[in-house]
Amino acid sequence: MLVLDQVNNQWTLFLDRDGVLNHEKNNDYVLSWNEFRFYEGVPEALALLAGRFKHIVIVTNQKGVGKGVMGLSDLLEIHSNMLSLIEKAGGRIDKVYFCSDLSDDSPNRKPQPGMAFQAQHDFPGIDLAKSIMVGNRPSDMKFGRNAGMHTVYLATTHPETPFPHPDIDLRFNSLVEFAHTITAV
Repeated sequence: MLVLDQVNNQWTLFLDRDGVLNHEKNNDYVLSWNEFRFYEGVPEALALLAGRFKHIVIVTNQKGVGKGVMGLSDLLEIHSNMLSLIEKAGGRIDKVYFCSDLSDDSPNRKPQPGMAFQAQHDFPGIDLAKSIMVGNRPSDMKFGRNAGMHTVYLATTHPETPFPHPDIDLRFNSLVEFAHTITAV
């Protein structure tokens, strides 16, 4: 079970993207930078979290690229602009990992833990037992569990998800609420 006062600056924060940082499109993909909209206060929340975590990474399934409904260049533009705005607000993301594979059993597609292992390879100091996965879907929580992480569920898009739940340690209404809570501990 996750106890927030145990979290120190040696921990890693894993974040889903759509539905956590930005508004998710219902049954569709955010296809371009013009469609990307941060939730209110998210860049500032990431500035708070930057002081609390050693590493902050994004892990996001992006099947739209694999299906060809958006290009890789569109995804990279979204991420470049997103990172720029986060940095301007004083926050940081150390790396963005994405999986564009179409197969649900791809080792890198959440809920499989491949992207966590990629991050651990790139940042050898990551201890998955001292990591938190923040997401808005049950598959994000399962990804966290499959990688041996603690989990935080955000009720931004699926508030009907039951809690308590075996895959969810803590639940918040938004990333902003989580950031304020963990930085106040």
